[in-house]
Amino acid sequence: MIIQPRVRGFICLTTHPDGTAKNVKNQIDYVKSKGAISNGPKKVLVIGASTGFGLSSRITAAFGSDAATLGVFFEKPAAAGKPGTAGWYNSAAFEKEAQAAGLYAKSINGDAFSDEVKKQAIQLIKEDLGQVDLVVYSLASPRRTHPKTGVAHSSVLKPIGQPFTDKTVDFHSGVVSDITINPIENDEDIDNTVAVMGGEDWRFWMEELKAAGVLAEGVKTVAYSYIGPELTYPIYRNGTIGRAKDDLEATVPALNELLADLNGVSYVSVNKALVTQSSSAIPVVPLYISLLYKVMKEKGIHEGTIEQMQRLFATQLYSGQAPALDEKGRIRVDDWEMRADVQEEVDALWKQTSTENLEEISDISGYRDEFFRLFGFHVDGIDYEADTNELVNVPSIQG
Repeated sequence: MIIQPRVRGFICLTTHPDGTAKNVKNQIDYVKSKGAISNGPKKVLVIGASTGFGLSSRITAAFGSDAATLGVFFEKPAAAGKPGTAGWYNSAAFEKEAQAAGLYAKSINGDAFSDEVKKQAIQLIKEDLGQVDLVVYSLASPRRTHPKTGVAHSSVLKPIGQPFTDKTVDFHSGVVSDITINPIENDEDIDNTVAVMGGEDWRFWMEELKAAGVLAEGVKTVAYSYIGPELTYPIYRNGTIGRAKDDLEATVPALNELLADLNGVSYVSVNKALVTQSSSAIPVVPLYISLLYKVMKEKGIHEGTIEQMQRLFATQLYSGQAPALDEKGRIRVDDWEMRADVQEEVDALWKQTSTENLEEISDISGYRDEFFRLFGFHVDGIDYEADTNELVNVPSIQG
């Protein structure tokens, strides 16, 4: 079929298998170009492995350290005349590239919050890998059915205490406008968001993996967080999502205690603001990112997910020395984003941004390209007028 992008708001309803495969290949080529990561991981479980930082972590481990990888994700496969999700195609392309390179790569498609998927992963590790020496936790989901209580929790994106008003942009049309977001009405919104996006499920995974004996001596585990600039604090870090990130980060001491007898360690890495389907849905953030990209590209310090993850692995997790941590014990690979000169320039641009000057003073066109590339579109070298086969399987998953 011929596949063109169909967009509804911040969601692209179609995906292109050739474009997503090229994206994966480009990430692999980047990791290879940086050379081997000495003393990198060899057997890796990536929870949330199909898009964004999780996918880039899997690629970095496999093609930077020759690691065997097991990926867990929840994606829709293709059906005749209906493309699969981008994460499905990403995972199919990754497995094919890994196998061509002689690397072990298998995947589990299912609800990572569930006990069933945890058991499947443990069984596969026992059968194929024995133990894992790195667990990457990179889940992004708006909902979670709690495996112990059966309660369905949905996260919300709201400020706490008072309404939040600031600029935002429709990145498709380029229209800049003011938006007001009302605060939560009760603490239940916070509790639900923490239940979905906090650290409990990460802890459940590590407890079950340890109890099953599939964590290696010296195991490391890392989860991902974001802080961002003060201008997004009301909607992000000081809002409901921020409470969930606080909970995620507060999980580290408990995991360090859990892993102590294995000489294992856990980290939260605070990463850079990037174009993702999730970030595209957060008011204010697309405008901030389009300005940030403009500034960081001009300074020659822009990074995408693969550059971020390769730097995290090479200079922090597997540098041969203990990672550099901030005052709260977090790894900071958002350090270039948060540089004073970068933030000062972004803040100055923010104050003057309007619909009329958006194209001139921001990288909104780059934002759009990045958004469409998430779904396999706007990728150089792909003929989008040509027929493509939408029926692509992930090799290790039947059907």
